[in-house]
Order: sequence, then structure tokens, then C-alpha cells
Amino acid sequence: MSTPSPAPGTPTAVVDGAVPSGGPQPAAGRRGSLGPVGLVLAGGLSVQFGAALAVGLMPRAGALGVVTLRLAVAAVVMLLVCRPRLRGHSRADWGTVVVFGIAMAAMNGLFYQAAARIPLGPAVTLEVLGPLALSVFVSRRALNLVWAALALAGVFLLGGGGFDTLDPVGAAFALAAGAMWAAYIMFSARTGRRFPQADGLALAMGVGALMFLPLGIAESGTKLIEPVTLGLGAGVALLSSVLPYTLELLALRRLPAPTFAILMSLEPAIAATAGFLILDQALTATQSAAIALVIAASMGAVRTQVGRRRNAAPPQ
Repeated sequence: MSTPSPAPGTPTAVVDGAVPSGGPQPAAGRRGSLGPVGLVLAGGLSVQFGAALAVGLMPRAGALGVVTLRLAVAAVVMLLVCRPRLRGHSRADWGTVVVFGIAMAAMNGLFYQAAARIPLGPAVTLEVLGPLALSVFVSRRALNLVWAALALAGVFLLGGGGFDTLDPVGAAFALAAGAMWAAYIMFSARTGRRFPQADGLALAMGVGALMFLPLGIAESGTKLIEPVTLGLGAGVALLSSVLPYTLELLALRRLPAPTFAILMSLEPAIAATAGFLILDQALTATQSAAIALVIAASMGAVRTQVGRRRNAAPPQ
């Protein structure tokens, strides 16, 4: 596997050439698939409960401060574990990893700005439209227009017909985070082809952390090094980055990438559950139906992409 994991909770496998493992995965047997499926679901739970913890930390450190802590701690952990080689890379290699890091930082920063304004479930639902749109674009199949229409119907419901029930600024941040998620997917694949193992991800995390450090300091200053804030920020980093990346890395060694993508399509539902349990963010029946529509659209797009690959494959 050339890159360890996609973005937090990303259905990257719906995109050609952006499979996090760097290639097709061996099919898992019915009995053997239970383990990796559990790892993926555990990773998804970790990401979203980490996001809920981050929202609770924002009054203390601010959205930019939380992103800074998350990226910095995760970067330190990944760099210590991976110990990536700094020499022997071309200028194109470094350009790719720098853009990857910028996309990662922007995706996290925009999403946390959204999560500070709207509930987690709707925020993740709007964010997942980025990878979904990328999947529809690269597939170029008429059936995927159906999935796109279904997703748009979900977004319309989520906004109560005009985003009257959601902060429009928060919704805009979530959609922008989705666009950066799509960019993250593309550069994750490119980085994985240029760097061995998790080296590219570790270096990109370092780039993202350095990019956000001035912003976090400007917003929160010395609050970032208060023991409680630092400890909670480390918890966010471990739950939202280090732990899910590790779990998904282990799962993708035994789980087919399409199955992984379908499981990742459940992220909005997991986020809504985390928001309800930790932040008391209850959803209306209409918002729940909207999230279900976007999940169905994401799963449908994945299955359509898998069907296209199978039809295009030469006979054995």
C-alpha cells in the first residue's frame, strides 16, 4: 500500500486511481471480512467522535487553534513513526507532497469552521458531496447522474428548501471543505505513487501543520500550550488522524477497496450519532431523511463505479 489512508472518513475508492492502498485489493472471504470491516467502522467512529471532541474544544482554543493542535500532534506522531527519508526526492515529488499538505490543512480548517456553526451530521453530509461529485465526474456514466440528483435532493432537504434551518456560512464552509476533500483524494493518490509506505502522508502532515501554525497562534496564542487544551488537542489528533489512519491501513490490506468506500459512505450517519451523543445535536426527521439520501447516493455511485470496472476487465 502506497498511501496509508484517505482523508478522515473519505470514500476515496470511488475515484479511479485514488484507491488509498495504491492498487486493487484482494477479495476477502465472508468469514475473513468481518475483521477488516470492524476496523473500518472503528476508524469511522474514531474520526467522528474525535470531531465531536474537537467541537467541544473550540470554545477553549478556537476552530483554527483546534486544527493546529490536531495537525501538529498528528504530524509529530507520524514523522516519528514513519521517519521519512528527506533526500533523494525530485522537485516534482516535493511539489506533490506540498500541495497534498495544503489540501489536507485547508480541508480540515474549512470543515472545523463548518462544525463550529452547524451540527456534525449536516456538516459531514455536505462535505461528502466533494468526493461524490469527483466520482460522478470521473465515471462519466449516465447512471451516476441519478446518484447526483439524489444527493442534490438530500442537500435540498437538509437546507429546508433554502438552508433556513442551517447557518448559510457554515454550510458554505462544509461545501468548500468537500471541494478540498476531492483535491485531497487526487493528491493522496499522486503522493502514494511517489513516496513509499506512509512517508508521503507524514511529510504532508508536517506541511499542513507548519501552514496552520501561524493561524492557530494568531487566534489562540498561549492557550494552545495550556495543559488541558494541549491534552484535549492531542486526543483530537489521535482520534481523528493517527488511530483511524492506522485502523484503515490494516483494514485495506484485507478488504476490497469498493467495500471500503461503501463503508465510508456511512460517515454522515456516524457523525450525526456522535453529534447527538456527545454534543446533544438532535436532528429533525427531514434532516435525517436528507442524510439518508446522500448516503444512498454515495453508495450507489460506488456500486456503479465497481460495475464499470468489472465490465471493463478482460475475461479470465
